[in-house]
Amino acid sequence: MGLAKLNQLYREVILDHAQHPRNRGELADATGVMELRNPTCGDVISVSVQIDDDKIADLKFAGSGCTISQASASLMTTVLMNQSVERARELIMAFSALITGEEVSEKDDDELGDAALVGSVAEFPARIKCAALAWHALDELLDEKGATAHD
Repeated sequence: MGLAKLNQLYREVILDHAQHPRNRGELADATGVMELRNPTCGDVISVSVQIDDDKIADLKFAGSGCTISQASASLMTTVLMNQSVERARELIMAFSALITGEEVSEKDDDELGDAALVGSVAEFPARIKCAALAWHALDELLDEKGATAHD
């Protein structure tokens, strides 16, 4: 795929998820909730997760912020829903690697799907925190709920 087409696809995916976010809201029966802020640009993301039998049964986000932070949060929920906690952690690490310009395995790239397109923010270091905010919040939440997640 040519660079111009890839850039157009990136814009379409980001705008679609920012304007029509998936899994936006809060979970009444959440296993845990984590809110993080990006003071650089004012993004605020709250991630709530329901973990059942070591699997992410439900995942939502709420908050406000720039287009990239909102789209990335939406993409995260679509990628990590129904994943095992272990696989979710692996995909969070793969996403983190992508947005900092590192290579990831073809399997991880495939499973990240449209979220892998956000990896192009590596070219814009000031935007990396925006893209990573929701993913980092879920990672911290899974760390915090480790005992619950593995019961």
